[in-house]
Amino acid sequence: SSLTLTIRRREETVHVRFSDLLHRAPLPVLEGAAALLLSRVYRRKAPKTLTAPYLDYARSHRTRARINRMRRRRIRPATHPLGRHFDLEKLFDELNQKYFEGKLTRPHIGWSTESWRRQFGCYDPGPNHILLNRRIDGPNVPQCVVEYVLYHEMLHVKHPTRRSGCSLISHSPEFRAEEKQFPQFHEARKVLDLLAAK
Repeated sequence: SSLTLTIRRREETVHVRFSDLLHRAPLPVLEGAAALLLSRVYRRKAPKTLTAPYLDYARSHRTRARINRMRRRRIRPATHPLGRHFDLEKLFDELNQKYFEGKLTRPHIGWSTESWRRQFGCYDPGPNHILLNRRIDGPNVPQCVVEYVLYHEMLHVKHPTRRSGCSLISHSPEFRAEEKQFPQFHEARKVLDLLAAK
């Protein structure tokens, strides 16, 4: 469901898997992908001249759009917004009115089926869904913490990942500035840091 490359070495045999998104990629792109995989196995840095075509291809707007279209077909969106303690659809609507003038279209939204160790939320533009870590759906977690994590993911809906030079920017300066407008920003971050350390 993404542009994944894997390589495993078992004795004298090397098993390589390329994402089917590379099925029609030009030869230099495939060579760049192979160079990156071999650099992992042999722990040597691959020459930039070899890897650049693959990295440019992977980061291009066209490829990101293809990944998102593929993920829409292959990934089942989140379906359980009502947690044990917090209703994410209700919180989304409240935050949308308060910070986005009600202009954000609500994506699929829900709680993760398993607890994640460090990540507390994610937005996947392919299936257009927001997932929050069920670890924060608890009686000892302040509501402002859940609101902050959800607000952060809503900012990803408003500010999609974009390309800047050779990099992909997920947290632009505009994103960071808006994130700090959340009134309990520092309080929520402290609680999340404590949870991440457990």
